[in-house]
Amino acid sequence: MAGAKLGGAETFFERLCAGLHAAGEDVLPVLRREPDRETRLRQAGLAPVALGFGGPLDLLTGPRLGRALQRFAPAVTVAWMNRAARFTPRGSWTLVGRLGGYYDLRHYRRCDHLVGNTRDLVRWMVAEGWPAERAHHVPNFSPDLLGVTPAALPLPPGVPVLLAMGRLHRNKGFDTLLRALPRVPGAQLILAGEGPERAALEALARELGVADRTHFLGWRTDAGALLARADVFVCSSRHEPLGNIVLEAFSARRPVVACASQGPRELIQDGENGLLVPTDAPEALAAALSRLLADHALREQLAAAGRRAFEWEHAEAPVIARWQGFLRDVAPAAAIGRAG
Repeated sequence: MAGAKLGGAETFFERLCAGLHAAGEDVLPVLRREPDRETRLRQAGLAPVALGFGGPLDLLTGPRLGRALQRFAPAVTVAWMNRAARFTPRGSWTLVGRLGGYYDLRHYRRCDHLVGNTRDLVRWMVAEGWPAERAHHVPNFSPDLLGVTPAALPLPPGVPVLLAMGRLHRNKGFDTLLRALPRVPGAQLILAGEGPERAALEALARELGVADRTHFLGWRTDAGALLARADVFVCSSRHEPLGNIVLEAFSARRPVVACASQGPRELIQDGENGLLVPTDAPEALAAALSRLLADHALREQLAAAGRRAFEWEHAEAPVIARWQGFLRDVAPAAAIGRAG
């Protein structure tokens, strides 16, 4: 994986490597150099290989990756998104491309199979011309965050608390959430994340007169504690292929209001396990938040349904089992014979 320092796809890469290893699989994580991520993988019992995964002038990563794979001799190699797919060579292994978004499939021409983390992604792959029998859906999982001690935050006592998390990028629609906040009087907004839009969002909060009710926490690793402190979780993304943050809110048994981008539309049945509103619609988002904050029974109903959805499809054990089944199914027959 040639990912960024921070991000949902990168976090799930770590979770999946550690989860498969804990389930008894031999896993070799190969990733762009990132000391904190390498440390976490080692703490999980893995021995990551760090490479450059640079741009077009990077002439070293390809050969080094090839040698690392030859030494490890995997049955299946998973290329985690575009740049990894560009660098990963063919070999005696089955080559799988894992997509977490609607990426240009030209990056994956060498792959034998593709995996998408939503059903809509798989439908899109096939519509783009990828053979249906080689396109697979395997969902993401979230850690179980239920029962975590709430985070200690400098908030006024007794006020409703909204939580949003993610990279501070235009795709995440935090500007829409800030524009909704004046229409939700009294609510405090916790915004956990970092990114290129931070200064613009802070300026917008001041312009809208909600800076005193908006708390920019920076990047946090205590999602469970933040969720435990919140009354409602908000996913305001205008572009969100999946929404790991929604899965974390389901896990923590917190009600969710989400803009109806691609991933939340697949995860949430409106009025059953969450509320969906149009993207880029501050008025609609504010109305949904106000409705939920005023209706304790509805919050409890949505939170319980989200928790059930997590347990059925997005808890670690069932997703790791699905990944193991998929890897066995696509592995070369000779590798299955050796394992047997």
